[in-house]
Amino acid sequence: MTDAALQTTVRIDAETPADAASVEALVMAAFGPGRYAKTAERIREQAGVAAGFVAREDGRVIGAVRLWTILVGDRPALFLGPITVSADSRKGGLGADLVQACIDHAGLTGVLLVGDAPYFGRFGFRHASDVRLQGPVDPRRVLWLGEGEPSGIVRPA
Repeated sequence: MTDAALQTTVRIDAETPADAASVEALVMAAFGPGRYAKTAERIREQAGVAAGFVAREDGRVIGAVRLWTILVGDRPALFLGPITVSADSRKGGLGADLVQACIDHAGLTGVLLVGDAPYFGRFGFRHASDVRLQGPVDPRRVLWLGEGEPSGIVRPA
């Protein structure tokens, strides 16, 4: 058997309702119950899901990300996160593939996230210095991808 015959195919698909338990298990494995104390989680609890994407390998969900509907000031936007990939599938670029699926879905709508600037900078995200989240967050980790410079308080749309 060749190496090519042993390789599996990973696909990025739209999340379906049947994926919810698998996505929740991945998020819990990656972030644990401490995620509930984060300001970003408070936003997600109140915002509606705009889209979700999963990475599938042989039918198994091995990665996931969601976009949430928010307002930054009065400007409609999307909030990205959390991104998670199963521990045995990391380092293969799936996180980047999931981020790109979100960017492609967003189109001209701006995307906000709380994350690592060096990682997300390669997608064009930049510091959003005039954006405020209601709760503790390192302002250097508030990042924006989109037209203009957003400003104001983030709240569910």
